[in-house]
Amino acid sequence: MGDHHDHSHAAAPRRRLAIALCITGSVFVVEVVGAVLTGSLALLVDAAHMLTDLVGLAVAVSAALLMEKPPSDRYTWGLKRSEILAALGQAALLLGVGLFALVEGVRRLFEPPAVPSTALLIFGVVGLVANIASITVLAGGRGDNLNMRAAFLEVVNDALGSVAVIVSAVLIATLGWERADAVAGIAVAALIVPRTLILIRASVGVLLERTPPGLDLAEVRAHILSRPGVVAVHDLHASLVSSQLPTLSAHVVIDETVIDDAGRDALLRDLQSCVGEHFPVHIEHSTFQLEAVGYGDEDGLHS
Repeated sequence: MGDHHDHSHAAAPRRRLAIALCITGSVFVVEVVGAVLTGSLALLVDAAHMLTDLVGLAVAVSAALLMEKPPSDRYTWGLKRSEILAALGQAALLLGVGLFALVEGVRRLFEPPAVPSTALLIFGVVGLVANIASITVLAGGRGDNLNMRAAFLEVVNDALGSVAVIVSAVLIATLGWERADAVAGIAVAALIVPRTLILIRASVGVLLERTPPGLDLAEVRAHILSRPGVVAVHDLHASLVSSQLPTLSAHVVIDETVIDDAGRDALLRDLQSCVGEHFPVHIEHSTFQLEAVGYGDEDGLHS
């Protein structure tokens, strides 16, 4: 059996998350005060969104720390999957905020309250400036993993929410259209819900050990079968430990009249190099078990 591992996975950017956490916490306090003073749904939703971001970023910072824990006998992959749990938790919180905003927004369309446009505009601008600062901090690391992607998505949604608050304030001031606040709240929710569903789907896919996106197992199987001396492949599995850590394992049946001991070693190196470099998803953690023809009951084994 050959086992190829590379534990040089880059650490999550904790500093970016910590800075964004501080900015978000400050803006949350400001927006809660603003929502109380103005009675604005758009500002209230944005403040609630900020609260979920605050919790989400705190979880993200914790997950970033946990992801750096080394493997142990108890946790053989370390705690890298904490990234996925953190992303799923953040997405669930965001979904709850989005659904609340939709329901409350529809209610306020029929009973629009009076909202002071000037105060609403000031709080909206403050929120937007802070959100842009957080986006700038997190932008460089948003592709690192699902944890960072979730955090970045939250502050982007916050920025869009602040824009909606500003637009509603302008409409109320210039046209006297009080329903603009409710429409803004609904618009923010419409932006939040689809993105959170995508993130939830990606997180659940990892937890259910779905094949890594972009990896075609039929192509992998065909490539392995094309190696000289390979008779069959069974128990072929591929999954993600975390968003940046794909793994693959397989039982490879070989004809020992074609492959001797030296050939087995060469085949293992070839297979590990193949899955690490040949396919769109570069798998650095692969395990292959070489078996002679007739070993075990291959017909009874799942594929």
